[in-house]
Amino acid sequence: MLDNLSLFVQYPPLALDVVLNGLLIGAIFALAAYGMALVWGVLNIVNVVQGELVVLGGYVTFVAVQWGLPPLFGLPLSAAVMFCVGWLIYRAVIFRVVDRDIFISILATFGLSILIQQLANALFGSDVRTVDADLGSVHLLDGMVTLAGIKLLAFGLAIGTGGALWFFLRKARLGQAIRATAQDPRAARILGIDTDRVFAMTYALNAALCGAAGSLAVMAWTIHPYLGLPYTVRSFMVVVVAGVGNVAGVVAAGLGLGALENVAGFVFGVEFQIAFVFALMVIILVWRNAMAARKRSHLE
Repeated sequence: MLDNLSLFVQYPPLALDVVLNGLLIGAIFALAAYGMALVWGVLNIVNVVQGELVVLGGYVTFVAVQWGLPPLFGLPLSAAVMFCVGWLIYRAVIFRVVDRDIFISILATFGLSILIQQLANALFGSDVRTVDADLGSVHLLDGMVTLAGIKLLAFGLAIGTGGALWFFLRKARLGQAIRATAQDPRAARILGIDTDRVFAMTYALNAALCGAAGSLAVMAWTIHPYLGLPYTVRSFMVVVVAGVGNVAGVVAAGLGLGALENVAGFVFGVEFQIAFVFALMVIILVWRNAMAARKRSHLE
């Protein structure tokens, strides 16, 4: 660990490479976190199956490439397929836990995550899968910093999706209905909004965002059936830090998490990278609990 830290000090371009690549990977985390923020804010459920939706999106792109389609075609295809999957999951399970205790939603979506893990393992096997996006790389500082083209695409897509989502929620009729339902579902129903349709569309949109994130993940990284939990934890952390409904905060928190995780993987070793993510989640939850307790004490 000390040797790796000394490398950061001795070779600044290496540190820049690790941080920049982490920021670009964090864009994928931000994409998945957009969806969790929507579901949490509108349906008031913690979607534990979030990571499995990301993994399924990756498998859609993998299968598309196996069938001879261009890798980048898998990106919109994954989003479209996962939109339909999300709608079906809502109609089969999620609508039953809306307006129920949040612990029930955690149990229900946790059961879904296990089911999807086992189905993915049965269909695709437990091998690690990846797809070559064939976008090349960008070299900076005479080749001392290398940025993969697919990671740059992920970064651009995360920023663009955040802007599009912000515009959609404020200008589109469905987006305004989603915001109204998030503020007060009962009042929205009284005003004539079909909240069940809004819930279904929100969950399907979440799944589409996860599908896009999974497509980028399989091209920039790897996937396997049991990789969903780390993505769920990352999305949860990003939303907790940024706050529900804060699109810009989700982008910033996602990029920051990616950079921290990449640095931790370099310093402590790749085998401790996921452990760092879980440890960071505990720290964030303790911090948020302390801040909430302090706010309550001031009010009293």
